[in-house]
Amino acid sequence: MKNILIFGIIAIFLVLVACDSKKTVEHTYQIYVPIYKTYAEIRNGISFKSPQLLKEPGKIYVYGTYLFINEKGKGIHIIDNSKPSNPVFLSYIEIPGNYDLAIRKGILYTDSYTDLVAFNIANPASPVQVKRIESIFPNLLDPQDQYVDPEKGIVVGYEIKDTTITYETGSGDVVGPLFDDSREVGSKNTSGATNPTGKGGSMARFTIVGNYMYSVDRSNLQVFDISQAENPRPWSKVNIGWDIETIFPYKDNLFIGSMTGMFIYDITNPINPVFLSTFTHARNCDPVVAEDNIAYITLRAGTRCGGSQNQLDIVDITNITNPKAITSYPMQGPYGLAVDNKIIFICDGIAGLKVFDANQPKDLKLLTWESDVSAYDVILLNNSALLIGERGFYQYDYSNPSSLKLLSIIEVNK
Repeated sequence: MKNILIFGIIAIFLVLVACDSKKTVEHTYQIYVPIYKTYAEIRNGISFKSPQLLKEPGKIYVYGTYLFINEKGKGIHIIDNSKPSNPVFLSYIEIPGNYDLAIRKGILYTDSYTDLVAFNIANPASPVQVKRIESIFPNLLDPQDQYVDPEKGIVVGYEIKDTTITYETGSGDVVGPLFDDSREVGSKNTSGATNPTGKGGSMARFTIVGNYMYSVDRSNLQVFDISQAENPRPWSKVNIGWDIETIFPYKDNLFIGSMTGMFIYDITNPINPVFLSTFTHARNCDPVVAEDNIAYITLRAGTRCGGSQNQLDIVDITNITNPKAITSYPMQGPYGLAVDNKIIFICDGIAGLKVFDANQPKDLKLLTWESDVSAYDVILLNNSALLIGERGFYQYDYSNPSSLKLLSIIEVNK
């Protein structure tokens, strides 16, 4: 849209000066230009390293006594968390284009741009790659409004470049890379386990239920058969809509968050997800969790998400085919959330971690507020709250949710 606006302004200018004598005019502006890497570079880019410093943490996952922290777009830290007061880094897997993960029966499933990659983590200090499924996912870094040249490889980022168009007034001739595959600045969308399956947070795009893994991308829900853990096999793909963001399993259903609402799918037959209902809201970023007959949705405004609302929506799902709004509460800029026995933990961005008693949905009670952390997502497990944020990883004992006890911190090293 902004490109069209720029060219429209130029066209009007040309008309206005058409009566003047011809002269050469230059117009320079900045654009985002895709950075490519070849498929071979990406697929040969996986490496196994000694422990690394935490720099730009993304999503988190718990598997038995082990903790997995994603390094946004770069890989996964594997940490021994058997002593929450003293977590120990064991190893690091460098995985280009990695943002999501899930684990079952000692097999770690990850994304690497367009590929699904599986690792055997029977020895967490020395993972082994066991399978790769190529080109199973769309590249989330691809611009949605511009042409990408697949022959150049995979888009791995963007750089800002000056672009100049040259034309003669009155001639109608324009010289310059007007239709390059670029984007104008400002428009960028940017083992030891007793349970065979681990647990992820509310911002996850991967989740596992039984012998099946489910993943979401911008518009699709994919099903993978992982009954043979080291041999994940793609089963089916279901189109959901657009701007899909997160996935959360509860009972026999998947709760899927999108920028425009919550979708609920029945997985009683796990290989055949069946649409049940949707709950629509204004365009905003939207993770969702559920417990008993209530779904909790955070809405976050922003340049990527659009919208202007920052709030918690509480939804009655007693009738799973007809969700109904109960009430909403204003927030600062919420990301992930988690619920345990009607105690809600909300990662409210720069406002920190907020904990509420939700026994009365229309009258939430604030129990405690950790305002000195920047909170992105949280996992609740056995009275431990595992929190990831911009400044690092935090563990709390929440056996008394009105007074969280800090167990340990892993700080980010820039």
